[in-house]
Amino acid sequence: MFKRLHFKALALGILFLAAACKDDSSNSDPIDQALEAPSSYRFERNGLSTVSYSGQSTRLAMGAELNAALLDFNLTSKQVEEMFANADENGNDVDPFQDPQLNASTKSLRSKTASSYLYFNTNSGESAAIKSRLSDYLTMQVQEIFPYANQAAAEGVAGQIADGSAVRYVSAKGLEYNQAFGKGLIGALFLDQLINNYLDPGVLDAGSNRADNEAKMTVESEAYTAMEHKWDEAYGYLFGGAEDGAAPLATLGADDDFLNKYLARVDADPDFSGIAVEVYNALKLGRAAIVAGDYELRDDQADIVKEHLSALIGIRSIYYLQSAKAAMANGDTGTAFHDLSEAYGFIYSLRFTQNPISKEAYFDGDEVQAFLDRLMNEGPNGFWDLSAATLDAISSDIAARFNFSLSQASKS
Repeated sequence: MFKRLHFKALALGILFLAAACKDDSSNSDPIDQALEAPSSYRFERNGLSTVSYSGQSTRLAMGAELNAALLDFNLTSKQVEEMFANADENGNDVDPFQDPQLNASTKSLRSKTASSYLYFNTNSGESAAIKSRLSDYLTMQVQEIFPYANQAAAEGVAGQIADGSAVRYVSAKGLEYNQAFGKGLIGALFLDQLINNYLDPGVLDAGSNRADNEAKMTVESEAYTAMEHKWDEAYGYLFGGAEDGAAPLATLGADDDFLNKYLARVDADPDFSGIAVEVYNALKLGRAAIVAGDYELRDDQADIVKEHLSALIGIRSIYYLQSAKAAMANGDTGTAFHDLSEAYGFIYSLRFTQNPISKEAYFDGDEVQAFLDRLMNEGPNGFWDLSAATLDAISSDIAARFNFSLSQASKS
């Protein structure tokens, strides 16, 4: 899969590589200039950087603080809900974060959850249901886990369970709500916004964006065009936490606990080695193509990103299901439940993947819910009752939709 797309990207790069990462505002047509691949994600106009994704960096930081708060047993449901919305239940301004810069921001996690142009622009009902479901995980973490954090978990009993040297906190059915939330947020916010919103032509070409980009008409008081900025916002949801955002692969995996972390995990598997470079190169080349006014090349690069990041979700879903099966066979119940909880969240995120050919998710909401129901309802006690056969069946069903095998995904 990845080798095929790599060769596609290379061929396009030789033909079209987009030069004008530095635009001198001359009157010459960028397409007629010598085209050259950008070596990093640095783009300038008249000596000023045209790259901006501060809002995405802020949401990554909000997500990190909220994830950590879900294991702070002193917090209330109200407090964690306010962190999700960066507002109180009435929409009033509050200061829910420890970081004062996050409190000063008008951004929020909830507002961008399940809100992509492609999937939810005319689908407000499902969007609201997804937001509500993630909020429910927050509430259940506080109400069902926090009071019982010091008791041992058992069938039908919430509490703590050992996972090697770590301690996990599970529901009466074995689910870690904090993992369901965190891994679900990867799809419902970060992936959805990246591939189904900011890389979608409906957003990139909205209104007069294409004409303004052709004319190098920048957003008021900014150095970038609207189209350039939309692409940068997609980039920010993957690399917005990097120490060096222009050359982020040096710290890949250490910059956040969302897409960045798991792109590194998948890239470390020899079966998928090179996926990180290909995603980074596609984002660079697509951005350069915008500067050069080559929108076909732009969309080709967007499709590479969509396919690879969607595959990441499928790969990690299977990986955790198979890791859980191995832990169950070894009698490591706590490890198995932790892996299953991560699998649960990644499977939920399958709803937000995109097949760039069909422009639809690899699995729709009903299919995803069917997987989750199979995980939780094989018996009355959820994960405690799961069989290895069920984990294999779900893994096979997921792998069948993608261009990788169950065996490959099991090792990533």
